[in-house]
Amino acid sequence: MNFLNKVLQFSFIAIFTITISAEYKLGRDYKLVSNPLPVKKDGIVEVTESFWYGCYGCYSFEPVVNDWASKQESHVKFRKMPVSWGPVHKLHAKLYYTIESLKLDPSTHSAVFVTMHKEGNMLQRESSVKNFLSKFDVAPEITEKYLSSFSINQRINRDAKHAKQLLLTSTPMIVVDGTYIIENRGSFADMLKVADYVIELQRPNS
Repeated sequence: MNFLNKVLQFSFIAIFTITISAEYKLGRDYKLVSNPLPVKKDGIVEVTESFWYGCYGCYSFEPVVNDWASKQESHVKFRKMPVSWGPVHKLHAKLYYTIESLKLDPSTHSAVFVTMHKEGNMLQRESSVKNFLSKFDVAPEITEKYLSSFSINQRINRDAKHAKQLLLTSTPMIVVDGTYIIENRGSFADMLKVADYVIELQRPNS
């Protein structure tokens, strides 16, 4: 075997080894939901991030996952799902959907995180939420209207039902097509690499 052939053989083995080592394993890197949500079968892989504004991990994850989401192709649909485990979580979920419903600039979500984690204002009362949104030219009565609206409460109840079915116990977590769950067990970059892998795994079934 000449030198060139040896180099080519070594290169092939190295590439093959890297490919194998990059394989992520069910049960170790991601898990299958025991009671999955229905898959729409529309060719779109739905990726959901469960989060809470008060979660420091979610605050750190925010710019990373937003950058990742902005680079996804048309067969991937990304959304955020605020948890509503307790009264404060529910208030913050209402705040999230109020910002969405009013079509405020997406940077408003980042401002919520900064207010909580940099300024120490956890927005634990409805009055605090009203004061916060007034900085974005949203009148208190408008905020109150949205916080108590049927449509927003309906979304929160739907999310709570899905979170219970999926057994979401922490934040941030990523759900792929209501079928697979990815938790952060290392770096956020690694978490999203697993998400990329699972998206391609699920794609033929979406």
